[in-house]
Amino acid sequence: MSTNQTTCKNCETPFESEYDFCPHCGQKSKDELTIGVLFYNTISNYFSFDARFFKSFIPLLTKPGYLASKFIEGKRLLYLHPAQMYLFISVIFFFLFTILVRPQTEKFDKQFKKTLDKPLINDSIIKKSNMDTLDVENLLKPLKDNQKVIGMNDAELKALDSVIKNDVNKSSNNINFDFDQKKVDSLIKIEATDQEIYEAMGLEKDDSKFTRRLYAQMLKFYKKRDGGSLLKAFYDSIPLAMFILLPIFALLLKIFYWKRGTFAHHLVFAFYFFSYLFMLFSIIIAINFIWDIPDWIDWLIIWSSFFYLYLALKRFYQQGWFVSFIKCSVVSFTFLLMVLPFAAIIVGFATFMFY
Repeated sequence: MSTNQTTCKNCETPFESEYDFCPHCGQKSKDELTIGVLFYNTISNYFSFDARFFKSFIPLLTKPGYLASKFIEGKRLLYLHPAQMYLFISVIFFFLFTILVRPQTEKFDKQFKKTLDKPLINDSIIKKSNMDTLDVENLLKPLKDNQKVIGMNDAELKALDSVIKNDVNKSSNNINFDFDQKKVDSLIKIEATDQEIYEAMGLEKDDSKFTRRLYAQMLKFYKKRDGGSLLKAFYDSIPLAMFILLPIFALLLKIFYWKRGTFAHHLVFAFYFFSYLFMLFSIIIAINFIWDIPDWIDWLIIWSSFFYLYLALKRFYQQGWFVSFIKCSVVSFTFLLMVLPFAAIIVGFATFMFY
């Protein structure tokens, strides 16, 4: 019996030194730490960028519901784990998505500031353009008094009144807040405390902490007027929102396929389906970087995801074509027209409150 043994650095168990891997924990016996080893371990452990990804990639795109079915059957080492597949592809998608929306965010921010970023106080402008309803009435009073002499009827006078008031409203200020902006601008100019400005905006002393937080964000936005930052914060929150929407989608599947497995079964299907969606969108973005394809082709590819879902449900849940089509339609309708818009509102509001 050989006595030439070594000790595993990971589990500290002795084994024959002729072995390349520890028979107890599987760690390589002579794994010297190099830059290559460091990055290989990072990629393989966290993104599983190995043969299983390439074995899973083609079935994910061409065989709807296949990977989820095989995973449920127990073939869980041949293909990439659904959660790992989702994480890896979502990283690719949101990286491309960030590159895509960055110019749009910068353009939006410039246009937003160009429209709204005006001097807070300008006395000359106020004196020239500060016409309220009383000023308009005084302007029109001579016309009304001499209406018969001028030859204007009531309809023509009313139309003139409407035109003047609309012009005044358009020229007075482009921002429409429900508070006295001139007073708030004056307080900002003299560097008043935030509390004084909140009260000028309409905050009451007995308002809740939530209301105070809302006024604080309103003032922050009013001072900075940085629409681009707000839009960027909204985009940055989409990955978290999608990760929350995924189990909601699985819950919808559980409702419509109540007797077809546990919630974990539906979650597996949701992971693979969302991975397909992210992969599809990534391909569309990548193609448009190289060649700007017509929008109708983009939308045609996106709408094809409905038929992918239809075939995936048919294969995974083993139900008839008609039943699968009805359930696919109802699930898609519920998710796209009810869950997704509500989630967008929540994300938008949360973005405004915490950006």
